[in-house]
Amino acid sequence: MDIFKLIDDFQKVDGDAVGRLEYATRRQFMNRLGGKIATVAAPMAFASIVNKAFAQSAAAVDVLNYALTLEYLEDEFYKAGLGSSGLIPASDRAIFTQIGKHESAHVAFLTTALGSAAIAKPNFDFQYKGAFADVFTNYNTFATVSSALEDTGVRAYKGQAGTLIADPQILEYALQVHSVEARHAAVTRRLVASLTGNTAMKGWITNNEGAVPAIYAGEDNKMQGGVDLTGLSGKSNAAITEAFDEPLTKEAVLAIAGPFLA
Repeated sequence: MDIFKLIDDFQKVDGDAVGRLEYATRRQFMNRLGGKIATVAAPMAFASIVNKAFAQSAAAVDVLNYALTLEYLEDEFYKAGLGSSGLIPASDRAIFTQIGKHESAHVAFLTTALGSAAIAKPNFDFQYKGAFADVFTNYNTFATVSSALEDTGVRAYKGQAGTLIADPQILEYALQVHSVEARHAAVTRRLVASLTGNTAMKGWITNNEGAVPAIYAGEDNKMQGGVDLTGLSGKSNAAITEAFDEPLTKEAVLAIAGPFLA
């Protein structure tokens, strides 16, 4: 992320934005951040300016609140899992601890960027209306739900990219979160494959396989950019679907996430 370019962009939209920072010069501002540009400190410092300069459209605010709902869900899920005694084995605890930290950072960024427009955190039913009744007592169930949530998040962010074209800076931040969610998905998918002995399950999605069919609907698509890739270079249809991920509409994501809402 080019911090100086962002400052210039903010100045074009809001001439007083940089002046309202505690220090006037770029060098002083960078020193104030204490060299933590690679951490959550930089996005948090810019969040209120991003809100003013780039997220004034109702569409952008709507997408950010939609993303925030998903991040609330993931954040609370990992907090509950990590707080459940004996659930996560010591060998895997570091994985979910780190994923949980990422989700907490995403919530903090989105709530700060949205300010008073941020929706309140809902109450959640992680048992999914009884479908995952042992989610916090059975590690295999917990890991499977984690994988499903991460796969949903990846497709959900992708599905909103077009809506944010008019808000390029918000789109950039959404894509930064999206790529991290994709890394989470790959890690958790491999973990579930190991736990369940499902050797066909990989870090990426093959066709439309998955524990919750609605999450993977359409992932068997072989039509990309208007071109039918069936039989491309002798590759199997399964291999072709692995090379491309598909978006999910907001309506589809909300239908999937609905049973998690208490």
